Amino acid sequence: MKIPITVAYGDGIGPEIMKATLRILEAAGAELELEEIAIGKAVYERGHSSGIEPSSWASLRRTKVFLKSPITTPQGGGFKSLNVTIRKTLGLYANVRPCQSFAPFVATKHKKIDLVIVRENEEDLYAGIEHRQTDEVVQCLKLISRPGTERIVRYAFEYARRHGRKRVTCVTKDNIMKLTDGLFHKVFDELGTEYPEIEKEHMIVDIGAARLAENPDKFDVILAPNLYGDILSDIAAEVTGSVGLAGSANIGDEVAMFEAVHGSAPDIAGQNIANPSGLLNAAVLMLVHIGQPDVAAKIKNAWLVTLEEGHHTADIFEDGSSQHKVGTQEFADALIANLGREPQHLPVTQFAAADLERQPHAKLVRRLPARKETVGVDVFVNWRGQTAEDLAVQLQRANLEHLKLTMITNRGVKVWPGGFPETFRTDHWRGRFTVPEGLAISHSDIVTLLGRVALEGLDFIKTENLCTFDGEPGFSLGQGQ
Repeated sequence: MKIPITVAYGDGIGPEIMKATLRILEAAGAELELEEIAIGKAVYERGHSSGIEPSSWASLRRTKVFLKSPITTPQGGGFKSLNVTIRKTLGLYANVRPCQSFAPFVATKHKKIDLVIVRENEEDLYAGIEHRQTDEVVQCLKLISRPGTERIVRYAFEYARRHGRKRVTCVTKDNIMKLTDGLFHKVFDELGTEYPEIEKEHMIVDIGAARLAENPDKFDVILAPNLYGDILSDIAAEVTGSVGLAGSANIGDEVAMFEAVHGSAPDIAGQNIANPSGLLNAAVLMLVHIGQPDVAAKIKNAWLVTLEEGHHTADIFEDGSSQHKVGTQEFADALIANLGREPQHLPVTQFAAADLERQPHAKLVRRLPARKETVGVDVFVNWRGQTAEDLAVQLQRANLEHLKLTMITNRGVKVWPGGFPETFRTDHWRGRFTVPEGLAISHSDIVTLLGRVALEGLDFIKTENLCTFDGEPGFSLGQGQ
């Protein structure tokens, strides 16, 4: 029985690599029923700011499998990333990106790379909540939730267990972002105790990226929040020899999307020189996902044979080691001719039972809510005055009897009381109002405070409530506080 899947040809090199990939799938005997939808640049230009027409969602929800070429998101405001929109709308919370080296047939300094990056796919800075707050300052909100983190952490450990992986490395920047990345690290440590057979380690993202670039063979499974996972997976793919080889799976409880790691590369579109391997390897992951592992292995082994024979596109072609410099469609022709063969030097691909079994839905246990008390408020103002001391005079006039100004920051750095003249400042200021320990305030108190701030002629642009949860502060100190 043919399995229905949704297909999108995308932008830039997308149509070329999709054409090559679908020819290979057909030649290998994949049992697929294709539903084509339009996404990307042309759809944006028709007035759909998300890059996808409403009618296309019906196909994705019906087939629950999406093979997608890269697309181009127009520059400038008003256009949202289609990739992020699809992942979040359809609940594709786990991005899985295998990275392997294929030495000596694909040039790389690292001969034994075999790692998997598991990237959280819905939260972090990719929430896409941004605001221009003043003439000089814009902000982007970083959102990390406990339930979202628990899902991806458990997915990474389950993936490692089911595929015989020995170590999971969690990567964050919680030495700086102690609440957001700190939560991700904390959940990793908590859930890791349920997997005693798996080695666990944590790295700060900067040293983790450096070690990945220099010693990628030391990693097994890398778990990361959204932004870091995106960056690290490109590093990992590139050190294998080319980012053009890497495919990825976006997995949710109901729907899955498969795509190349790379972008639409409009500068080489229409020239028949793009490497279709990234999308093809994504299609291999898709075939395993829909229960056609024999076809997937047949294609992957033929792909390995093609690499061994030196049929290489321009991105991986090396004088002296490559034998034939081929275009996109010629690469597909060579691979189709090799269907049914197995590599002689690279490991033969076989998909085990663990690859075919669907990973169980992430187990979430909702906790009882913590006791929440509001103990202050940060009031952000757009102000072009001279000194922090001048602003403090105005803000202090807004004080309530029990809610008083205790700090002013500029771009997060404390500038009052006791600021330094060397600190660079913009028109974006934060006044922190707090109550004495043991007291709390109401929303009415905050409204009253804001009314007084407005009477001072100050342009308040945002507030953030300062809350404790079971007595623990749910807010960070100002830098230098």
